[in-house]
Amino acid sequence: MPLPLSCLLKYTECLQRARGVCNVFRALPHGASRFRPWRRNFRAISRGVGPPLSQQHPVAPKCAASVCSSPPSGEGVAERLWSVYNETKRQTQGMLDPDTIFANNEMSLRDIEIYGFDYDYTLAFYSSHLHTLIFNIARDLLISNHRYPEGLRKYEYIPDFAVRGLHYDVQKALLMKIDAFHYIQLGTVYRGLHPVPDEEVVAMYEGSHVPLEIMSDFYGKSSHGHTMKQFMDIFSLPEMTLLSCVNDFFMKHNIDYEPVHLYKDVKEAIRDVHVKGIMYRAVEADIDKYICYGEQSHAVLKKLSAHGKKMFLITNSPFDFVDRGMSYIVGKDWRDLFDVVIVQADKPGFFNDRRKPFRRVTDKGALLWDRIHRLEKGQIYKQGNLYEFLRLTGWRGSKVLYFGDHIYSDLADLTLKHGWRTGAIIPELRKEIKIMNTPEFVHMMSWLQALTGLIEQMQVTQIKSLGCSICLFEARFEDMDLLYRSQTKDIFNAQFGSLFRAYHNPTYFSRRLSRFADIYMASISCLLNYDLQHIFFPRRTPLQHESPYWLEYNPSGRLASSPAPQDQSRV
Repeated sequence: MPLPLSCLLKYTECLQRARGVCNVFRALPHGASRFRPWRRNFRAISRGVGPPLSQQHPVAPKCAASVCSSPPSGEGVAERLWSVYNETKRQTQGMLDPDTIFANNEMSLRDIEIYGFDYDYTLAFYSSHLHTLIFNIARDLLISNHRYPEGLRKYEYIPDFAVRGLHYDVQKALLMKIDAFHYIQLGTVYRGLHPVPDEEVVAMYEGSHVPLEIMSDFYGKSSHGHTMKQFMDIFSLPEMTLLSCVNDFFMKHNIDYEPVHLYKDVKEAIRDVHVKGIMYRAVEADIDKYICYGEQSHAVLKKLSAHGKKMFLITNSPFDFVDRGMSYIVGKDWRDLFDVVIVQADKPGFFNDRRKPFRRVTDKGALLWDRIHRLEKGQIYKQGNLYEFLRLTGWRGSKVLYFGDHIYSDLADLTLKHGWRTGAIIPELRKEIKIMNTPEFVHMMSWLQALTGLIEQMQVTQIKSLGCSICLFEARFEDMDLLYRSQTKDIFNAQFGSLFRAYHNPTYFSRRLSRFADIYMASISCLLNYDLQHIFFPRRTPLQHESPYWLEYNPSGRLASSPAPQDQSRV
């Protein structure tokens, strides 16, 4: 067994560093008086502790492996090892800042003259109480208006059940996560509140690939023969949970039902919560309970106004609801910050339908009938369309940056058809980054990448003389690889994992995010950390056929050196 193990390890960076430490040991003078104190320090290093930063030696600017380039003298051993330790620690424990703005496309804020905003989950952030409210009201509407069983009242909202971006097969009543290549992530398919075995999923779909013709349409909807619905809205979390709970109730009680009817009824109940104003009235009545982070949104608007930027608001929410929320966030004079305010815009139709004209709304909510010749500051407008908006304002092209939380309804048409710059607000990003910064996650990802690399090497290295021993190692490593894949999923969400990744591949949500958003961030408050002359660059990560020889850019502003290929002539 020792022979195949050494053959595997020699392809890893760990062995290179181990050899470097061995070289340091060999260079030590025998019987040197410095050896024992240094050995105690080395044990401290291995336990993850050491002297205070003020007593540590400065970090060497070179890669840790460079310590092995020449045999060190006995006097420089401790300094060299501390250099290795500090540099390795810096490279492996660098933490991402949750308030970082990430770029999919190069964009300079100095070119942005006009800033546009959605309202819900962009300027106004809601507490978890809102999802519970939506779930409870929609559940009760199913019982009272659609004659669903009274036993459904026993179900309560489950905050950590679903994540945004999931697909729902309307005909099969299955909730699942799909990656960027239309493959189902096995282990994330749920019927009701229980997972579906992988073998059953593969049998139903004749594999794990979902054909394009049954995927959701451009806006994530199930229509025109598409049997999949993608839930991209943060407001859809209660809808996914309610669908799963009703499915669970019917299965537990052996009730035969039509999944298509269930989907449409739940969809209508969720819509009524919004359209009939039930949710709006509840939030307005107890706004302290439902709205949070108001002061941060106010600070962003004040900063942009102080720099002479024009601002506008386009939201699907009604005026009374927006006015109550913005008065809470900013103050009664909130309209003075915006050059144009449009409510009940009916996005995404607002961006495509040229037929709907603007209509002015009075402070008391009355609709006026006069023709709109210009959009005036301080006034409120309803409906309309983007083409008329562009004609009346002249705000075209890449000098406009619009922020929204819905990848399809807020951002897709703007970037594809009109050339506006777009910013996606992804509140879930803050939680995921905090998880990624934990030692547990860093350890799991390090092992997962190392195991994957070892499996790759075993497939390409000529070690046939080792016989079946290598087969045992390969099977063992593949089992460990599957284990770590499962753990890296569960650490984010026990049912569906990360919003952004399905094992090695990006999720379908990530794919659309990278296509339709120039930049993305956890909240609008992240703008407070950047100068309005800042240029955002996408991280220059190597393509699969490229060598990672350049410096890796960290969006938080730090540079981390990537190892250069050994044969520079191939670069």
